[in-house]
Amino acid sequence: MNNPQQLRYSKEHEWLSDAEGGVSTVGITEHAANALGDVVFVQLPEVGDTVTAGETCGELESTKSVSDLYSPVTGEITAVNQDVVDDPSLVNSAPFEGGWLFKVRVTDEPSDLLSADEYDAHIAG
Repeated sequence: MNNPQQLRYSKEHEWLSDAEGGVSTVGITEHAANALGDVVFVQLPEVGDTVTAGETCGELESTKSVSDLYSPVTGEITAVNQDVVDDPSLVNSAPFEGGWLFKVRVTDEPSDLLSADEYDAHIAG
């Protein structure tokens, strides 16, 4: 499994890009996508919603289970990936590219986000 070095990761298996103009992109990791199985439904926050780091902000439903989506940071949703809503399988096929979930204008970032190497160690258990 290849977790991109330039991203940061939450212990709940979300990834976060570096902010561009104060806005970061969020998705779930390949590890989480594989653990979920085939994603068949995605519920995302709406543009304008405020999300809080570590709090539930959506849901991913797969053929195996329903899993909460957590925000890795606090901020305001600036965009959601409609392509993933229309085709949830993108979460499985391209979790770090076309399968991103939402963009957030970050107002607070927790200090416990992990580097790629730290996340690899976390999932290795």
